[in-house]
Amino acid sequence: MKEVSNISNCPFNLSSFSHYTSISSRVLRIYSPLLPPYKFITNPKNNNVCSSLKSQNKETVISLSSILRVIPDWADGIKEERMQKKRSLYNHEDWVQHRSSLRHVRHFMSSLSSRVVLSLIPPVVAFTSVAAVVATYNSAVSTWHLLPDFFPILRASPLPYQLTAPALALLLVFRTEASYSRFEEGRKAWTKVIAGTSEFARQVVASVVDRSDNDTNTAIKNALMQYIMAFPVALKCHVIYGSDFVKDLQHLLDEDDLAVILGAPHRPRCIIEFISQSLQLLHLEESKRSVLESKLSCLHEGIGVCEQLMGIPIPLSYTRLTSRFLVLWHLTLPIILWDDCNWIVVPATFISAASLFCIEEVGVLIEEPFPMLALDEVCDMLHNSIRESITNEKLIRNQLLAKKKCSRSSSNTARGSMKHSTIGRHNF
Repeated sequence: MKEVSNISNCPFNLSSFSHYTSISSRVLRIYSPLLPPYKFITNPKNNNVCSSLKSQNKETVISLSSILRVIPDWADGIKEERMQKKRSLYNHEDWVQHRSSLRHVRHFMSSLSSRVVLSLIPPVVAFTSVAAVVATYNSAVSTWHLLPDFFPILRASPLPYQLTAPALALLLVFRTEASYSRFEEGRKAWTKVIAGTSEFARQVVASVVDRSDNDTNTAIKNALMQYIMAFPVALKCHVIYGSDFVKDLQHLLDEDDLAVILGAPHRPRCIIEFISQSLQLLHLEESKRSVLESKLSCLHEGIGVCEQLMGIPIPLSYTRLTSRFLVLWHLTLPIILWDDCNWIVVPATFISAASLFCIEEVGVLIEEPFPMLALDEVCDMLHNSIRESITNEKLIRNQLLAKKKCSRSSSNTARGSMKHSTIGRHNF
């Protein structure tokens, strides 16, 4: 009993932990029929030692993982920052530069600032390092003779690579093609949203005529135009991560309306509800109101398509298969190429990893289409178009009314002259 208590009270540290653990387990097996179990389980010193050891091991694992994640986290941070950068629409000067013969030099010189290239640093560095390790090991065995003869040289036949290379090529092509089809679908969805919103605003401007004797109708019409212009901005903020909803909408909506929209669980649909209620309050003919309300289906359809693209990616099994295929391919590539290339396997692995992972990375980036589109400039163009249509509507209406008045006065003058001439004839 005394021996057991001495063992249980002895100081523990990291160097003697395994030694004391083995002694305690042997003593526990010998004296377990004689001792109650709580003397070993509830010893506060043992509990403190175990907790301290677990915490130290946990801190060691966390520090090691944090060190290994420094480069990937840095690359991901740059990529996500560039993803939130606003895109711009092309003009004539941009197209001239885009098809310039110097584009290859310009693109190559800007490689270090490309988010695609920077995001490839972790996998390319990792697989190039693996190739360097394999080349060093094989050289140490075969050329430098630093290791015993029973260490084998890592080599293999290139036949499996020749058979699987077409499969990898097709996998990457189909992956990129599927991502581009999603990008094209997102672009078409936003084209319909912008066109539907512009047509809706045009019909509101044409159907609701401002009158001096109906100030309520004018105020509701102005608020309705604000909601229509705010809808594409709200949808853009809804589908793009990191968007500032308040900053983008504070110059389009009143503060009380913005507060209600911010508190809504689904902000684009809340704006559609504002539009629907405004249409009900306008003094319009039922036929015109029905035509305007039918345009809301285009806005709902745009929300549905955008949310479907955001919520349903390319099947994850396809993405995982592509990633695993690329990883296994480049892990074994130095072994396959050693007999033919020797130390050239290092630059060969670097070039292969940079090329194939770049194709896969482009597919992953365009799989989420909305950050790739110039939605901010598209919304600004829509706002300018709606404001221009409102201004033109007033100018054109005033000009047509003026022409109508002139035509009436001229017709009245002609009628008066005809009447005067008729009276003169009768008098004659």
